[in-house]
Amino acid sequence: MRDTDLAARLRSGQPVLGLLSPNVEPELVEVLGLLGFHAYMLDTEHGTAGPPAASLVVRACEAVGIAPLVRVRGLDAKLILQHLDAGMSGIMLPGVRTAEEVRQFVEAVRYPPLGRRGIAPVRANDWLLSRALQAEHVRRANERILALAQVETREALGGLPELVKVKGLDGFFIGPRDLAMALGFPDGPAHPEVEQAMDRITKTVLDAGLIVGTVASTAERAKALLARGHRILLTSVNALLKTGAEAFLGPLKK
Repeated sequence: MRDTDLAARLRSGQPVLGLLSPNVEPELVEVLGLLGFHAYMLDTEHGTAGPPAASLVVRACEAVGIAPLVRVRGLDAKLILQHLDAGMSGIMLPGVRTAEEVRQFVEAVRYPPLGRRGIAPVRANDWLLSRALQAEHVRRANERILALAQVETREALGGLPELVKVKGLDGFFIGPRDLAMALGFPDGPAHPEVEQAMDRITKTVLDAGLIVGTVASTAERAKALLARGHRILLTSVNALLKTGAEAFLGPLKK
């Protein structure tokens, strides 16, 4: 845990603009951090990286002051623990369906009395070698580590009023592509029904006093989502490359 505190930023009403990427190359992470993003979320659901690579990402993020986050592959408490011990400052769980899954997720992220996360001398607490007491590390971790559940299934959509009641969760992140698939639109989320579902999710989450976020491939889309109450917006490295390539190559190909 270093000085990058996304939880405090979000509690003050400020947005978090970040990246969702399977890339683990430290130099790339550093460059993206220097460009001004607030967070880098390592995608280990669709990517192949694990805790050893996550440690490299965390170090690169810390070098340039960007918060390291991770989307884990699933509800595996030990895997979540390894990413947290490596120094990740937030976890996103994809594909949640029930309130019980969300409760188990929170228990894996939080130390007692809020959860069941175990403690040991690890990188996240400076191997318990610093002057800070163990109790201080536990308090700071429980206050500052983000726990986000991803809404992208019919079950989560229908059961969201119960999911938002789970204590210890910071908020929900909408996965529009998988949500569209779940609603019967295999060609993607560009349908009024998907937008309406996203609006219902957003309202339910905000009414519960929690954070809501999703992906945004363009600045215009991000602005629209911010106006609707979203506070965590992630774009992909590939989307950035595509936008930059089109801006550079487009005028030259005409």
